[in-house]
Amino acid sequence: MSLKRIAEELGLSLTTVSRALNGYPEVAAATRRDVMAAALRLNYKPDARARGLALGRADAVGIVFPITTGDLGDQQFLQVASSMSERFAQAGLDLLIMSAPAQDELAAYERAITGRHIGVFVVPRTRLHDRRLELLQSRNVPFVAYGRSSLPAQSSYPWFDFDNLAGARMATDRLLRLGHRRIAYLGAPPEYNFADQRYAGFCASLKAAGVALKPTSVQRNALERRSGYAAMQKLLALPQRPTAVLVDNNLAGIGAVHAVLHSGLVLGRDLSVIVYDGLGSDSVVRTSVTAVMQPTPAATGLALAELTLARMRDEPVESLQKLCMPELEIGDSDGPPPATS
Repeated sequence: MSLKRIAEELGLSLTTVSRALNGYPEVAAATRRDVMAAALRLNYKPDARARGLALGRADAVGIVFPITTGDLGDQQFLQVASSMSERFAQAGLDLLIMSAPAQDELAAYERAITGRHIGVFVVPRTRLHDRRLELLQSRNVPFVAYGRSSLPAQSSYPWFDFDNLAGARMATDRLLRLGHRRIAYLGAPPEYNFADQRYAGFCASLKAAGVALKPTSVQRNALERRSGYAAMQKLLALPQRPTAVLVDNNLAGIGAVHAVLHSGLVLGRDLSVIVYDGLGSDSVVRTSVTAVMQPTPAATGLALAELTLARMRDEPVESLQKLCMPELEIGDSDGPPPATS
């Protein structure tokens, strides 16, 4: 008789069954009693090799991340991962970050699941239609999504996210109040759920103000410094240059701001720029940038870790969904449109 049979009968994950049978204190007493009773009823006899594999799964949290050179310079991601790692270490768990080609993430998940090294996954940068979440659900593998997805249904899994639509509206409404009407958008590819939500908030604010959005004023192809730089150059080269730009991610924002400075324009005077998540504490840009700010990376990592630990305890899914509200942090990178515009 296998652990899988017990897990299927009780509707629990393999991780929880394994930890219950091996006396882990974080497993609820009632769950442990149910597991022990099922094991006795089904005449379960642990196999030494299977037990070691099961414990190996339970003692590691996995992140599959298509790391590029831009991601290795993503200070915020590294801080989130560091904070998660510290909390997991306190619980006797390791955090394993597995690199994978962007086009081959599902295969990396398959290898990790088959290898039985991971007890629970944290899935970053969720997409509008996320096949990774579908795969994990179909295999009954526990996970916490760092962000939401329209597929599968958000109500069916644990997630941690920010109110991206509200944050984009805060930034756009500020630019509108300052008098801008030629507002451009520079963002990540629309396949990412956060990018879709932020763009929707931007468009909603413009529509409410009766401001038309020109397709040429939208660049949705930037999720790292180099592409952010190139996208801003395209916006600056338009026959009628925008007077303000909202950038929906910090990596592209770094490149975009440098493109503005290299062009000889003055932030906040010649062109207003607001960057989601700011430029980071290691920025060499002297102008303080107006930003839509979310909890610190350390706080985000801790929140993700706590949700993950709760998921391992099989707490109800509806209690494992956390939405945080962003705030607008005013800097010197935005102001009224130039008089000549």
